Formats: sequence, C-alpha cells, structure tokens
Amino acid sequence: MSQIRFYLDEDAGKKSLANGLRNAGVDVITTVEANRVSSTDESQIIWATEQSYIIYTFNVGDFCRLHNAYLEQQKKHSGIVVAAKQSYSIGEQLRGLLNLVASMEAEEMVNQLVFLRSLLQ
Repeated sequence: MSQIRFYLDEDAGKKSLANGLRNAGVDVITTVEANRVSSTDESQIIWATEQSYIIYTFNVGDFCRLHNAYLEQQKKHSGIVVAAKQSYSIGEQLRGLLNLVASMEAEEMVNQLVFLRSLLQ
C-alpha cells in the first residue's frame, strides 16, 4: 500500500496549498510544475493516472462527468477530490486533504470521487 499523492489542477494549484502539503510530507505536483497548463481535463486525468496522482480540483462538473464516463467504460483513474466551492480557505483545503492522506491508501482511491466537504467533517 502506498501514500496518496496529489496533482493540483490548474484552478486549485495554489502555491501555498502545495507547500503546506509538502511540509506535511505529502508528494504533490501542480499543473504548472508538470508543464501541463491549459491541457484538457481528459488529458489531465490520463496523465495523473499514469503517474499515480490523485487529482484535486474545483472543476466539479467536468471531473464528475469524466469520473462517470470512466466507470461506464470500465476504465480506471487514480482518484479525484473535488471542492464544490472556491471559498474554502487554504487551511480548510489542507486539513481536508491531509485527513484523506491519514485515512486512506492510494490504492483505495482508485476510481473514487470524493468531495472536500466530506473530508472536513
């Protein structure tokens, strides 16, 4: 079993969030660092899955649709965490993502779609 690693989508890739995760010992990369800015959502999920990263995004609609399409086509993705609103503070986002890291292994996140709000309870 292995620890969760995060790929921060373009809309969620705040440097302070990435640094907070890194300071907590979590492997994280942003779209900027991966040189994947402006890539399509589908190519983002393919790349993240190839690299064994779980996507963290604010793009609820597109990634929920992609998640459902993957399930219908019996394809696998590494996992998706979505924040349904951009008003979460960096501290709330960090707490939620660290709660996920503490409670699950990367392998348990395969084909899972998790909402940040559920990680804050």
